[in-house]
Amino acid sequence: MASGVTVHDDCKMKYDEVKKEKKHRYVIYHIKDDKQIQVEILGARDATYDDFLADLRREGPEGPECRYGLFDFEYSHQCQGTTEATKKQKLFLMNWCPELAKTRKKMVYTTSFDALRKVHVGVHRFLQATDDSECSIGEVETKLRENDRN
Repeated sequence: MASGVTVHDDCKMKYDEVKKEKKHRYVIYHIKDDKQIQVEILGARDATYDDFLADLRREGPEGPECRYGLFDFEYSHQCQGTTEATKKQKLFLMNWCPELAKTRKKMVYTTSFDALRKVHVGVHRFLQATDDSECSIGEVETKLRENDRN
């Protein structure tokens, strides 16, 4: 089901700045006036996952707000039979729709997620989260490591 929400050209540009140029650690997107997905916040390259979560889960004037978040996640991985760990980077795009957000907003964000996914070619994982446990660093890292070779 399409929502009719479009993706602003700036979203693709900022995605490329994260993926290719490594200018930002993360991007937070929101739907402006129920019509267009736009960039809301850019996280500095030295920003942490906690900074990302704080911006993603920030409440609006009417309470909990839905948002999308793109994050360039780094972690160490050691293959079986090797002595050295290597640094890995994986991009993920998260649809954050907290349980207490308004039902209409959750529906619009869920049905519009596909439009944003289409301009984020090369993202390793697309995630949905409705509470703190689903977007915790441990849960996200587990999901990103699922396809790593041992």
